[in-house]
Amino acid sequence: MEKISVIIPVHNSEKYLGKCIESLTKQTYKNLEIILINDASNQKCKEILEELNAEVDNIRLFHFSSRKGVGAARNFGIDKSSGKYIYFLDSDDYLPKQTLELLVTNMKHHDIIRGRMYSTHFSSSFAIVFNGVNNIKIYRENKYNLIKNNSAQNFLIKKDFIEKHHLTFSEDVETYSDLSFILPALRETMEIPYVREAIYFRRKRNDPILNPSLSQNKDIDHIGNFLYIYNLLKDSNDDILANEFLDEQFLNLYRKKIITFFKDGKYVDKYFVRLSQASKKIESRNVREYDFVLKREIKSLRKGNKRGYKRINRQHHFLRDMRAGFKSKEAFYNFLYKRFFTKLKKKQSYVFFESFQGKSFSDSPKAIYEYMRKHHPEYTFIWSINEPHDIPGNPKQVNRLSLKYFYYLARAKYWVINARMPNYLEKSEDTVYLQTWHGTPLKRLAGDMDDVHMPGTNTERYKQNFYQETQKWDYLISPNAYSSAIFKSAFWFEKPMLEVGYPRNDVLYTKNNEGEQKAIKQALSLPLDKKVILYAPTWRDDEFYEKGKYKFELQLDLRKMRAELGDEYIILLRMHYVVASQLDISEFEGFAFDVSNYDDVSELYLISDILITDYSSVFFDYANLKRPILFYTYDLEKYRDTLRGFYIDMEKEVPGPLLKYTNEVIDSIENIDEVKEKYHERYEEFYNRFCHWDDGNAAKKTVEKVFE
Repeated sequence: MEKISVIIPVHNSEKYLGKCIESLTKQTYKNLEIILINDASNQKCKEILEELNAEVDNIRLFHFSSRKGVGAARNFGIDKSSGKYIYFLDSDDYLPKQTLELLVTNMKHHDIIRGRMYSTHFSSSFAIVFNGVNNIKIYRENKYNLIKNNSAQNFLIKKDFIEKHHLTFSEDVETYSDLSFILPALRETMEIPYVREAIYFRRKRNDPILNPSLSQNKDIDHIGNFLYIYNLLKDSNDDILANEFLDEQFLNLYRKKIITFFKDGKYVDKYFVRLSQASKKIESRNVREYDFVLKREIKSLRKGNKRGYKRINRQHHFLRDMRAGFKSKEAFYNFLYKRFFTKLKKKQSYVFFESFQGKSFSDSPKAIYEYMRKHHPEYTFIWSINEPHDIPGNPKQVNRLSLKYFYYLARAKYWVINARMPNYLEKSEDTVYLQTWHGTPLKRLAGDMDDVHMPGTNTERYKQNFYQETQKWDYLISPNAYSSAIFKSAFWFEKPMLEVGYPRNDVLYTKNNEGEQKAIKQALSLPLDKKVILYAPTWRDDEFYEKGKYKFELQLDLRKMRAELGDEYIILLRMHYVVASQLDISEFEGFAFDVSNYDDVSELYLISDILITDYSSVFFDYANLKRPILFYTYDLEKYRDTLRGFYIDMEKEVPGPLLKYTNEVIDSIENIDEVKEKYHERYEEFYNRFCHWDDGNAAKKTVEKVFE
């Protein structure tokens, strides 16, 4: 049994190393030499490497004192290897147990063989069943089609073949170094077998912002690296098929990445010379199948006239944007926004407000608006709202995503928003974006989430989109020191925060009196002689009808609650704004009231004697009132361990009991004084930690910092 040297460069991949090495120790082909090259990783990663080196017999560990890159690490690994075969594995990827055996068994007289590639977000593979029948395909004229993602992954290569043809990875670039190795390798062999059952799992990293894989590096870095490798290989290559492959890679990169970044003139200046040199090396026949616009740009690049190219590039970007604008009404409005409205002069007095994607007149934007309306009437206020509202002060109201919406967004000097905006929406540098957010976080957010379980959501794309949004924010309100620390990591937010408390909580101090409470109850047609229970649960990422439409199945037994509590209490049901289902509680008329569509939840806090919630952030705000809170957490383990994860230990830190059954909820309400006494000390600690900045003046402090 001949030895395989598996070469693994490692740089800060401590989260994935264990699974990677475990997949090698379980291989059915046992004669392996695992060469780990630590490319100047962090201390944690280095410690894990040392542990693996001590535990696994056939590991050889080497350390680089400074970062040298994947190309240098692989070249070093080849030099140190003692196996007949060389195999390259990335430290965040893994293999099913029969992969290497299948490659060796089917290699026979060939110098190179390749297996199949899968991309996955998961940490272990789905079951691969080998039925004993190898599905082998021989590649000859089409052999360059085996180069996927421009990588050398899942190729098994004889070492003497590598040495004979002096194959090396480029050490001058961070990405595309594989191409300088594998393309010459394929050029030097007549045919290559491909084994479908020999699987390689290429992991998609779930943190493309703070811990990206090489493929997730910034596109602008990829462009420079590719142009270097392309020019290098074209100068040393005389194989027609290889040139066709390289030209196709170049033209596809140009269409998908380079064009996007050339919207910014500084990138044209930076890369024009290399790009012009590369365009002159493209075979004319390889451009024929592409559209007129691309052909015209390539022709201009070949002439080397940067000014002329910039003019053509601007024209074509306008045409591309216009073509995209005809896909839908919303896209057309966005086209007008980008190309025309943003060119208009800003109105320094315009303030644009939106709460929960235009669903309501509520939350901190409402509180800031009401303060500004009274104390700064010199401003002009615009509200984005899905349906007309009776808003005090009679501000301009625009339907969300309407033509007027885009117009006023472009003209307004200030945006005051409490949730994410459409990702495609660009913000000009002279727009001031105040993001209020909408809660103290219990559940893990954005950058702190390992996996996203929302329907139709790719974790990598979700985080990239969220990152693009948060980088537009100029100010972010934080309600407490705990939130400030989380917002910095979860939102990748590096600008100073407005640590003033939540403006939406001002009313809990300024309107906490019998007169205000009575007025709210009357507005809701609630009985004045009953105590009020507010049930405000959050939504579940994995409970939905379709993408963007979530449901919530009521687990509380209202029939039991009415029977036991109906003489003394009523219950208000307040669903999260993203929940799509409409509750049918008609049989509980007079006891249960659906207040999900009531704009201002803070006013519901004021009239409630007891709050029941689960993992919603509402309890952080409600704690300002120092009234009893019950936690109906019937699915605690699933929500905590699978769907989201928490920042605090609910079982030890929340200011009330965790209850799993309706009977427990009823019992706690019937004995609410005992509950208050039992959790008094914990409640005080919770209040001091999470409510210490709220004092009824958060809106005032915010306006003073942002507008004055």
